[in-house]
Amino acid sequence: MKYLPLNPEIFSKNRERFIKEMKPASIAIFTGNDEVPVNGDALYPFKQNSDLFWLSGITQEDSMVILFPGNPDPKYREVLVLVRPNELKEKWDGKRLRVNEAQQISGIKTIIWLESMDALLQQWIHLADTIYLDSNENDRKASLIRTRDYRFIDEMQSRYPLHQYERAAKILRELRSIKTAVEIEVLQKAIDITNTTFRRLLKFIKPGVMEYEIEAEIFHSFLNQRATGPAYGSILASGDRARTLHYISNNQECKDGELILMDFGAEYGGYCADLTRTIPVNGKFTKRQKTVYNACLHLHDFAKSLLKPGITMIDYTDKVGEEATIVFQKIGLLKKTDVKNENPDNRAYRKYLYHGISHHLGIDVHDLGTRTEPIKAGMVFTVEPGIYIEEEQIGIRIENNVWITKTGNKDLMKDIPVTVEEIESLMR
Repeated sequence: MKYLPLNPEIFSKNRERFIKEMKPASIAIFTGNDEVPVNGDALYPFKQNSDLFWLSGITQEDSMVILFPGNPDPKYREVLVLVRPNELKEKWDGKRLRVNEAQQISGIKTIIWLESMDALLQQWIHLADTIYLDSNENDRKASLIRTRDYRFIDEMQSRYPLHQYERAAKILRELRSIKTAVEIEVLQKAIDITNTTFRRLLKFIKPGVMEYEIEAEIFHSFLNQRATGPAYGSILASGDRARTLHYISNNQECKDGELILMDFGAEYGGYCADLTRTIPVNGKFTKRQKTVYNACLHLHDFAKSLLKPGITMIDYTDKVGEEATIVFQKIGLLKKTDVKNENPDNRAYRKYLYHGISHHLGIDVHDLGTRTEPIKAGMVFTVEPGIYIEEEQIGIRIENNVWITKTGNKDLMKDIPVTVEEIESLMR
């Protein structure tokens, strides 16, 4: 890992929170992700299972976490399973965790090697009535590949068919959506790295620069600040390409008079920042660009003001839609007749704002959390309204990350320049 050691209290607290939700006489088992082949003997860069990382902070492959709070032997109530360091493998692939290193990272005192796990696990399973197994139940999951966690479910149910099984994901969906203060400290570090990088870009961007050159600056700045790298594929869309929400080609020239929409964020300590800013390539907004930008900033601030405990994402989206309808009429995008004759299932404002306003953020860029129940204190959301005008070849989006508090929210990106005046001043 490139980042500095994290406070193991993050993971100790997370395990405590999960254990409190477990049934009596139950055991919970979490597996790491697969190493995935690309071609030949090459592998994709390894990315740890988010749930296992949330519980342990361990990023090494072939790892497991076992929680058995009712184990008669206190030593085995929290167990971290690791692959045993192998001298030959380490010559090829690098050093693997030693016991003391894994203990310092995770806060788990008992470390066992993977080859010893089966014999010990069988004893523990026979003492338990309920087995919690993990699965990827993120609503945004798109892959049909049968990953290691699902294969492990098959194996366990085959070996121990008479036990009661529970979905760990049902608990994790609730717990992971509520961030502790120590988690926010790590997320804030990812955001601060992103802030420094954005300010660097304001001095770098000018007419004639290529989108991929900006991407290179982002990557350089992230690594230079000990980030793992980008939290997701950076979107650097100048001109009309800004209307493509997930534009990642990043291979065109940024031209004088255009805006460039930049959606990027650093990953630090496993937590993801997610920033969007739209700036003029030449450092100066035109009158029309400024009008549309300020309309988007108004929607951003309006949406942010709504995010507080008790509101549902459905009501929140509806209220932002109502405000967008008013704003879009003011800047000449909609007429009263457009609104009067709109389809309730595809409202008029959706022509110019055709995506969601917010999503949960954390270890995953699109993190676990409810979309239907009232939001709660501790959740972290993006706030990212946009305005996309095909006939003017303009796309503008403004995105910050906010932490929900008991009375409202805290903007974790409040120090990142966002107004027309701030952006123009820093680009001069």
